[in-house]
Amino acid sequence: MTVSIALFTQDLRLHDNPVLHAARDAADQVVPLFVLDPGVEKAGFAAPNRQAFLSDCLADLDASLRRAGSRLVVRRGGTAEETARVAAETGAATVHVAAGVSAFARRREAGLQALFGARLHVHDASVTVIPPGRIAPAGRDHYAVFTPYHRAWQQSPRRTVLGAPRVIRTPDGIGSENLIVSGPFSPGLLHGGESAARARWRRWDVDAYEDVHDDLAADSTSRLSPYLHFGCLSPTELTVRALERGGDGAEAFVRQLAWRDFHHQVLAARPDAAHRDYRGRDDHWHQDEDEAEAWRQGRTGYPIIDAGMRQLAHEGWMHNRARLLTASFLAKTLYLDWRIGAAHFLSLLVDGDIANNQLNWQWVAGTGTDTRPNRVLNPLRQADRYDPDGAYVRRWLPELAHLPGPTVHRPWPLAPDYPEPIIAPEALGVRLRRARGLD
Repeated sequence: MTVSIALFTQDLRLHDNPVLHAARDAADQVVPLFVLDPGVEKAGFAAPNRQAFLSDCLADLDASLRRAGSRLVVRRGGTAEETARVAAETGAATVHVAAGVSAFARRREAGLQALFGARLHVHDASVTVIPPGRIAPAGRDHYAVFTPYHRAWQQSPRRTVLGAPRVIRTPDGIGSENLIVSGPFSPGLLHGGESAARARWRRWDVDAYEDVHDDLAADSTSRLSPYLHFGCLSPTELTVRALERGGDGAEAFVRQLAWRDFHHQVLAARPDAAHRDYRGRDDHWHQDEDEAEAWRQGRTGYPIIDAGMRQLAHEGWMHNRARLLTASFLAKTLYLDWRIGAAHFLSLLVDGDIANNQLNWQWVAGTGTDTRPNRVLNPLRQADRYDPDGAYVRRWLPELAHLPGPTVHRPWPLAPDYPEPIIAPEALGVRLRRARGLD
């Protein structure tokens, strides 16, 4: 009786899982394994919101595996060492794992390679649609600009979508542990797991996405990013199913999946972009901890910014347009180091992904891949455009709920208990322009 190990990482699903399929094809029995690696916590990635969501994901994955005649084995310790222990206990001949791009994922893979050698099989196109490095411009290891990457991405062949295995045979008597999570968690946190993810995907109206994805009050984006981060949904399956449906909404949604792949290929080529400027601008960031803390607490005096930050605290998630606005306000208006904002987002975001979080922050800050690095988003104009009736602001700032319509975006004379702007409206963008010699 041959045995293989399917080592789950950021692919916590049964549907369209290349790792699970390869492990099942390689042996008579499969050990579905997840390792709670303390290195995740040491690296600062074990935020309470993501740990709580992960707990849901693992419970749901175990339930799905049990319906297929298997179960999830959970171990605690170093990934390579715990995988080796399970291999020794079960006589597993091969280990299958999805390729990752972060520094932590690379260290994990190197540790597995050192112990298993040729017995380790790393599968790409599991976390992303197109594996990092598969497409690149002539003479370079990655695309630095999205538009040409997107054109190449659209033309690149994709693997076939795989169904969920109906039967998985697993050896008996393998010890397992539970994930113990502790708070505090955001009270409005989404429920994790593949079942919740697929239900949300079925309910969501992708056809309307092109028209409503920037409408803050409508809240009509997919909210699938946490499920993509943990691999509860396959980005390949989402791409294929959306394109089969067709239409402007589906194409706009798939473009966002291409952005996700773009950031992964940038980080794979430039892993230091997680903490260093991708493109240095000789920035000498303003330093003011009081301003940074006002931003974190949603007390900047700009309602559209404060609403976004309050949503982040309550849900562990934020509307994409609000992410752009709050990030621009910190990095461009207050001219504070983008790493301050990226760290705060990672401390709360349930979809806190190194590639997407850090490189989106760099894009906004002008140190990343944006071809217009001096772009500044004016929070008042943006509020008028994307929350014209003020419904989003009133939802998250109850102290301003009495103000009608767009009045809520400029509440200062009418709401004495609301903070004055920490930077005057007429000075928006001045710090950045002066620092970069644009005035």
